[in-house]
Amino acid sequence: FDERVAVELRRSRRSHAPLSLLMIDIDHFKQYNDHYGHFEGDHCIQAVTSALTSVVSRSSDLVARYGGEEFAILLPETEAEAATQVAESCLRAVAELCIPHANSAVGEFVSISVGVCTLAVTPEAGPATLITRADQALYQAKRSGRARYCLYTPE
Repeated sequence: FDERVAVELRRSRRSHAPLSLLMIDIDHFKQYNDHYGHFEGDHCIQAVTSALTSVVSRSSDLVARYGGEEFAILLPETEAEAATQVAESCLRAVAELCIPHANSAVGEFVSISVGVCTLAVTPEAGPATLITRADQALYQAKRSGRARYCLYTPE
């Protein structure tokens, strides 16, 4: 993931094309693991990975596991509107899995929250800029009730 972000940032600088990043978190995953156990938690992560992978269609797009229950989707040459459409498709794909989640405050099934950031890449913009902004949007989605996406907007 780190290598691809660096490559795509350089490519975006040269082509002046936007670069979008989705940061995704499985909602209340700790409670899922506590209730169902780590074995089922692993199955849940695998199912969510498959759902997210099914959403992206271009060979240049990248779905990566970013942490325990966090994922990143890198979308080169993608405007904000298209990136939010991918985020909506991710939400639907995970919801359609209908994985029961008895301890979720969001609903009866596993859900995700998504932070979306689109950069018009400048020489000053580095990987940290893109990741931090997408992460800020993710936390906004969580604060807004989870099971949704938020697009990064400068304050």
